[in-house]
Amino acid sequence: MLTAVTIVFVGLTIFLSHYFAALFKRTKIPDVLWLFTIGILLGPVSGLVRQENFGAVGPVFTTITLIFILFESGIDQRLEPLINALSGTAKITTYNFIGTCLVAGSIAYFSTDLGFLRSLLLGSIVGGTSSAVITTLARQFNMTERSRTTLILESAFSDVFTLAVPLTLLSAYSLGRVDVAYVTGQMIAAFLLAAMLGMAGAFLWSVLLRQMRTLQNTVFTTPAFVFIIYGMVEILNYSGPIAALAFGITLGNIDVLGPPIMKNVISQKPISLNDFERAFFSEAVFLLRTFFFVYIGISVRFQDWWPLALGAIITGALFLLRIPIVRLSVPRNTRPKDAAFMAVMIPKGLGAAVLASLPAQQGVAGGEIIQAVVFSIILCSTFFTTILTFLVDKTWLSVVYVWIFGLLGLKGARNLAEEGEEVVEKESDSTLEQPKI
Repeated sequence: MLTAVTIVFVGLTIFLSHYFAALFKRTKIPDVLWLFTIGILLGPVSGLVRQENFGAVGPVFTTITLIFILFESGIDQRLEPLINALSGTAKITTYNFIGTCLVAGSIAYFSTDLGFLRSLLLGSIVGGTSSAVITTLARQFNMTERSRTTLILESAFSDVFTLAVPLTLLSAYSLGRVDVAYVTGQMIAAFLLAAMLGMAGAFLWSVLLRQMRTLQNTVFTTPAFVFIIYGMVEILNYSGPIAALAFGITLGNIDVLGPPIMKNVISQKPISLNDFERAFFSEAVFLLRTFFFVYIGISVRFQDWWPLALGAIITGALFLLRIPIVRLSVPRNTRPKDAAFMAVMIPKGLGAAVLASLPAQQGVAGGEIIQAVVFSIILCSTFFTTILTFLVDKTWLSVVYVWIFGLLGLKGARNLAEEGEEVVEKESDSTLEQPKI
């Protein structure tokens, strides 16, 4: 009976996900919010399903989802907007991580008895953004390609910080000292080597793909090869997400990158993905992310209200901090509406949830508090992100953000009244870019 009920639920969830995606076109309420709510109702609210019920399958599923999302996002990135976004990406990733560490760590330091190092550890765990949430939301709103690419790259590049720094601080807590040179070296190596391995894998696969297509039923071979690259990079203790993204970007631009770089190495012209394969990956991502957000909702815990309240306070402070960070990071000619979207997209996700469990597992004093507060920040930041993106797109809230960025000197924000009127008038404009599913 339980198996039959589970199968029915899976089918209903897929249908509901398509309905929520269609509903977004009319209401601009992201389907992420509805899926997240379903997970919360099933998990912490009703107790029907618990994260422990999934055992080892849960983390594996979320990792597979993350790989698919990053790879599929990468193959859609073209080189020109990617290159244009790199400078802003480096700034916003670094500023956001440092600012989050300081603000979240300071609030935790003065609100708990964690002490300096453990409070800083908490701040570093939530210093990045969720690739799964950002990639989904960034495609659903009318943004320029440069701004959208900056957000997606930030969510991937921030993994370099949020993996290296928390793990190093955790080691520092055990050893009683912090090695700054070691942290810096680890981050640089994690980024560069992971990116190089991902690119090399893409070049190799673009050559092998011609032979693979002579076989039957090979559409799954490309994601299988991405899994291999991801796993090998993780085994080497580098960033698997960066490798998966680099693999996708390189394969998606192999028509530009391949022949000039590889003409002296191979005689056969590399080939990229065809339309059928791209459509398949898009459908696979839609299906996987549907259950990913339900799973994240199930994983939230409400046992103690104080960590939940503290997480909400920290999240609110991070959204306020994000405004000057965006202003310092983006070019002056950035659209004010784009800057507003960038200011409200700071969800925390899978990486933060995994890292938050490590202090408690390693017996760090206060590890349970760190985990509970981080889970609260994941919940609140995801919820606020989905709500605020909707409000920025549909209501007068965008006028407020445009006005703030105007005060901060963002070029083009002088036309505040016109920008605000345009937001309201275009709520039902069918010419807006439709969300990609």
